[in-house]
Amino acid sequence: MNLRINYSEVLNKVQEGVYDVIVIEGVVGVGKSSLMHILGDMGYLEFEEPVVDNPILDKFYYDRKRYSFPLQVFFLNKRFEHIKKASQVKHAVMDRSIYGDAIFARMLNLNGEMSDEEFGIYVELLENMLEHVARPKLMVYLEVSVDEAMRRIQKRGRDYELVVERDYWEKLNKEYTEYFDAYTLSPILKINVDHLDFENSEEDRTYVIQLIQEALENRVN
Repeated sequence: MNLRINYSEVLNKVQEGVYDVIVIEGVVGVGKSSLMHILGDMGYLEFEEPVVDNPILDKFYYDRKRYSFPLQVFFLNKRFEHIKKASQVKHAVMDRSIYGDAIFARMLNLNGEMSDEEFGIYVELLENMLEHVARPKLMVYLEVSVDEAMRRIQKRGRDYELVVERDYWEKLNKEYTEYFDAYTLSPILKINVDHLDFENSEEDRTYVIQLIQEALENRVN
């Protein structure tokens, strides 16, 4: 029997204050790191998701049931470390964050790849950490279709991502959609990137930057 998690109840643990942080969220391959680097070039201090030096990530994709719990704890610990550091600076930008960390863990539990006992420990740890965290000033959610996400994953060519079946990406996309449809922790900007290439197109880059700047100007803290 899988445990259900109420995202709103978990996020209610977050403090009322606001960090000077923009968070970029979205499924694998959507372009989070690219957008973070663009904002970094504009003066934002970058906090990159720990993928390159992650000792568990590649093992996880080959054996999700064995490595789901240690991987989630690894990510959660690093994201807590990052948000603490980001809270001390001005104009920070993050590629994923502690605010959306539960999305992966919930999906893994629903798939039977993380046990109820492991998931319960994870949720308790997450809630304890969130009690020491304030809100981001803006959440940017990059929406993408499963087909386009898989095309980008194929183009990127990471072996451990290429072995993953389509069903996994479909479920992950569904979890992200549900999560951000109900997200109220901070102002949120949703951008569909199916037909955008802000990494290589100056026009698309200008368009996305303009959307973010307008969202920042219009936000209500």
